[in-house]
Amino acid sequence: MVVAAVAIPILIRAMGKDRFGVLSMALIVVGYFSLFDLGIGRALTKLVADKVGAGEEEQVPPLAWTALFLMLVLGVVGGVVIAAISPWLIHRALKIPVALQTETLRSFYLLALSIPTVTITSGLRGILEAKQRFRVLNLIRIPMSAFSFAGPLLVLPFSHSLVAVIGVLLGGRIAACVVHQIACFQALPALRHEFILDRAQLAPLLKFGGWMMVSNLVGPIIFYVDRFFIGAALSLGVVAYYTVPFDLVNRFIFIPAAISGVLFPAFAISNAQDPNRSGVLLNRGVKYTFLVLFPLTLGIFCLGPDIFRLWLGTAFAEHSSIVLRWLAVGILINGVAVIPFSLLQGIGRHSLVGKIFLAELVIYSAVAWILIRHFGIEGAAVAWVGRASIEALMFFVLGYRMMPEKILSLKAVGASVTSIVLVLYASTFPPGIASRSVFLILALLAFAYLGWRWILTPEERLYATRGRRLSLAHSGLAIRPVLSAEIGSPVTPVSLSVEHGD
Repeated sequence: MVVAAVAIPILIRAMGKDRFGVLSMALIVVGYFSLFDLGIGRALTKLVADKVGAGEEEQVPPLAWTALFLMLVLGVVGGVVIAAISPWLIHRALKIPVALQTETLRSFYLLALSIPTVTITSGLRGILEAKQRFRVLNLIRIPMSAFSFAGPLLVLPFSHSLVAVIGVLLGGRIAACVVHQIACFQALPALRHEFILDRAQLAPLLKFGGWMMVSNLVGPIIFYVDRFFIGAALSLGVVAYYTVPFDLVNRFIFIPAAISGVLFPAFAISNAQDPNRSGVLLNRGVKYTFLVLFPLTLGIFCLGPDIFRLWLGTAFAEHSSIVLRWLAVGILINGVAVIPFSLLQGIGRHSLVGKIFLAELVIYSAVAWILIRHFGIEGAAVAWVGRASIEALMFFVLGYRMMPEKILSLKAVGASVTSIVLVLYASTFPPGIASRSVFLILALLAFAYLGWRWILTPEERLYATRGRRLSLAHSGLAIRPVLSAEIGSPVTPVSLSVEHGD
């Protein structure tokens, strides 16, 4: 984000708005056609994690190479499709300036060459996620993400051509693919020596990947369809009053996305080894996501309208403040629901998730259209929150029913939901930004105290305060015994176990 903030203004000035706009559209097209992997990258994560959890790592090479070969074929098909439709896109579908059409067509042909690389990289990333090599993944992802903006800057002293810019980006994608492959060879040395294609692996890959693709395609449609309804039922000018608050609160979704990305392979492994541990991971994932998201939601509730007024003016704040508050609640609910969603996919109930999304799309679309026609953008926000609430309820009920033991107190859930609603509602009463700021500070202090004392377990509080010693134990270094007397309990030794990947 920092690199983008610096690079984008420079690129716009140097390349011109038209050429930069073409570059943006080209990258969007590539992002959409990366779906040609049919969800097999995610399926590979699940299936490799199953093998690792069952202690059958010797069966991973045939599965991995078969999946990667299939993704290569699908990537080639995707590239051919992009190359075939590029003339139509450039000359008819997209409003490309005539002076840029030849240059843009050549650039799209280069992008078509990148699709196989993108799909293979997705598969290699899936293998590393299954092995829980998240540090390696981030060490690759961060510089490569920065290069997607820094790379074009390197071209500017020599050329402002789209072909040169996209050529550099294509080189970056190839380099990322090679680095991911090297990391996979280190995580699974058998891949280096056992190149095996196995037809028997195709059925589970396509079955799991097919439903994953349904979720990947339908999920974003559900997430964004209300914007198109607003433009059709009201006007395109009103869309901005809804889009800006939506985009603002949607930035928070990276938090549950990061947590669920780690938990997805962990759910698959624990489901094979110890299903009870899946319940523990589910509880922790939900708890930690809520602990991070709720303060942000409360901050939006208290100060969001004031921020909008200072940032975008009084008129914008008047139109968008109610929408902002509703959507903040929706993101809190949706963010927490991401964890049981990952559980259902991680334990192999991917078809169930896909069917829920398909049914949800039909019902939500009808309800959202009716509410938008009658109540405008506020109706769209209410429909979105209602959809998120029902979806979360379904995921939680199904997720906890899959667990072998009861690990959820309905009484505690009811009390928590009631408290959240009351606090958010109370935050709208203080008049003026000063009084709302005081309320926010006091509420966050109370939340921090209650979260520490009542939401976190004694073991989690101990880990938080003794994290450095546990890190030493994790690395195999000596650590003196920790007595429970140190945290205010009778003098009885406390047994601490540190598991790889925790």
